[in-house]
Amino acid sequence: MAVLEEQLTRPRRGRVFTLVALLLAAVNLRLAVTSVGPVLTEIRSGLHMSATVAGLLTSVPVVCFASIGLLAPRLARRLGAGRVIAGGLTLLTAGLAVRPYAPGPMLFLLLSGVALGGIALVNVLLPSIVKDHFPDQVGTVTGLYTVALNLGATTAAAATVPLTDGFGDWRLGLACWALAALVALPPWLLLARERTVTNQPETSAPPVRVIRQPIAWALAVYFGMQSTSAYVIIGWLPQIYRDAGLSAGLAGVLFATTSLLGVPLGMALSALAGRVRSQSGIAVALGLFGIAGYFGLWVDPAAAPWLWAVLLGIVNTAFPLVLTMIALRGRNPATVVRLSAFAQGVGYLIAIPGPILIGLLHDVTDGWKAPLAVMIGLMVPQIIAGFFAGRDRQI
Repeated sequence: MAVLEEQLTRPRRGRVFTLVALLLAAVNLRLAVTSVGPVLTEIRSGLHMSATVAGLLTSVPVVCFASIGLLAPRLARRLGAGRVIAGGLTLLTAGLAVRPYAPGPMLFLLLSGVALGGIALVNVLLPSIVKDHFPDQVGTVTGLYTVALNLGATTAAAATVPLTDGFGDWRLGLACWALAALVALPPWLLLARERTVTNQPETSAPPVRVIRQPIAWALAVYFGMQSTSAYVIIGWLPQIYRDAGLSAGLAGVLFATTSLLGVPLGMALSALAGRVRSQSGIAVALGLFGIAGYFGLWVDPAAAPWLWAVLLGIVNTAFPLVLTMIALRGRNPATVVRLSAFAQGVGYLIAIPGPILIGLLHDVTDGWKAPLAVMIGLMVPQIIAGFFAGRDRQI
């Protein structure tokens, strides 16, 4: 009886351990990005960083996510997903710990790339872990790890300045986030040793050419459109509110509202998406919320600022939705790895010009009407791509 009980409980314990490892990794997926902004002034002063290099620093995350993430499937086939995730967390830990002590801005940029390259590998492979270990709970588990991601990002953004003030040094304020990555590493070192389907190189079926699959392109375009919207909101929403006459403090609170809404809504949406056969209706509905939010800003940001913030917070939940769809559209973990790499790699490439274009339009027109009109227009391809990506198909 004891032996039988051990055999029955071992898989459950393994799933709980994997879930904990997954959540610890997810907490770290935006720390390297959101911890920089609050102390960028101190970084520029300490490293004599020019505005041009500072601008490059803000674009490095998307470039790394697009380029290095595309390498993840090949590495996973050779080494196993668990080992690659452990390697990614190792790169992240090293990059976060060392980059604050870089003697100059270019080395700081390079070490940021090391940390972000580690994140890119983990980004791509986590959906395959969900598919492999939680095939019947894809939506719920994806929702949990996107909540962990949002909480980690928000914590780093909110706590970096207090930590810097407490230590009296921005370098320590940044470097301490390496501890979070270090805590996430041991569980993945243990999982990397397991002989599971995900952690084994492929030897049987020929690999799926996702580039030839319409679903893969729909997912990539949807990922790119929702990323464009998210980065425009991150980069420009507070300024839009301030230019409309709202105080800096209120603009910050309104922006925080769009982020915090993603925690409960993202989890609920992912759970719902995992239970229904098609996610097309959800994707279309989110796009309509986005059109309403951007149209409200276009009419008058100050007329109903809380309503516009809530609407944009809702459309931001397209991120956990697309991660859920990536995991659902692949028949097996190996295909999910390729689908995730393609959708995220191509999607981030699509997203790179968006925030730059919005800023350029603002400078040229000296206002927000034209940029917001563009964002309203971009919701249309997001809706179309989401409709096709959400259909009940698998590759």
